[in-house]
Amino acid sequence: MLTIEMIQDAKKVLEGVARQTPLLSTTLINPGSDVYIKCENMQITGSFKLRGAYYKAANLTEEEAQHGIVACSAGNHAQGVAYAAQKMGIESVICMPAGAPLAKVEATKNYGAEVVLVPGVYDDAAAKATELQKKKGYTFLHPFNDPYVMAGQGTVGLEIVEQLEDVEVVLVPIGGGGLISGIACAIKTLKPECKVYGVQALGAASMRNSIRDGKVETLSEVNTVADGIAVKQPGDKTFTAVQKYVDGIVTVTEEEIAAAILHLLEKQKTVAEGAGAVSVAAAMFNKVDIIGKKTVCVISGGNVDINILDRIIDKGLQVGGRLTDFSITIPDKPGQLTRMLQVIADADANVFSINHDRVGKGVAVGKCKVDVTVETRNKEHYFEVIMDLKENGYDISL
Repeated sequence: MLTIEMIQDAKKVLEGVARQTPLLSTTLINPGSDVYIKCENMQITGSFKLRGAYYKAANLTEEEAQHGIVACSAGNHAQGVAYAAQKMGIESVICMPAGAPLAKVEATKNYGAEVVLVPGVYDDAAAKATELQKKKGYTFLHPFNDPYVMAGQGTVGLEIVEQLEDVEVVLVPIGGGGLISGIACAIKTLKPECKVYGVQALGAASMRNSIRDGKVETLSEVNTVADGIAVKQPGDKTFTAVQKYVDGIVTVTEEEIAAAILHLLEKQKTVAEGAGAVSVAAAMFNKVDIIGKKTVCVISGGNVDINILDRIIDKGLQVGGRLTDFSITIPDKPGQLTRMLQVIADADANVFSINHDRVGKGVAVGKCKVDVTVETRNKEHYFEVIMDLKENGYDISL
């Protein structure tokens, strides 16, 4: 059973292993609130997962350690386990979803673990890890549903209270629930008046649904850019802890996650993966009442897949009204395209890409369809561009 004493012991064990990550103040995430970001993306291995993995490994019996350990992970827990095992001289095998970001897979291998890629999502990797545990006699190191793992993650909560004594709200990403279980236990024990809220991706809201319905439930599928929290079923132990300590759970959309990642890159000069940015998305889009309150957003990890970062940035620009697609039908006559582009230029918008089609399906004879992507300053500027085009007689499809 998770206790504050375990969390405090974990802090001692992790001294010299895990970093005390920065707590940075920002006025830009939500102008009406006093927001801070807890930068676990700056932790060793790039996420908070090292804390729980190391504390669990440190509490293995000698016999368990000799048999080696097996774990399942979308990437961050994998790196934490591999790092801890390498430090302690323990053999480690990590089962990862085949679609896990390549950067996380390679990082896990570089820490000395054997990686087994499994078709599907986290839950499929978990099933494979269980199979290997029974077959090879490994000790299974669960990524969240374990009191020692939860206690290790809870050291983040201890640090938050130490770094900001008058904290009023803490927003924490939720996948399986290990991080928020530990953080909420620590904060509610030391500072019960502080509110702790969990944040999940709308496409992977297994804990939100389970708490709402009063029982552990399994999603039929998960779909989110936040691969680190793409969990179909929360743990029974984490479910109990969330019921006991957490004040509520909210969800954020894929577009909101992308906007948060972009904001952190552009305004805070920090890299967050999708799972790590959901807490910031909740603050940005007022999912919880934080106006006038000292609020901490836990950025749980920064191991973003560089191969998809450009797509995430584009999506974030679209949400902010800074990159927008629309189509315009114009007469197929000399000079018409130039005139249309001049209207856009006069509105101080920049054409990012353009496609001119006069023979496509649905395009009338004597007309052509122009698909345009423009860069604008914000949503207000975008609407100004659209109004200018309409006032000049252009037929626009958004």
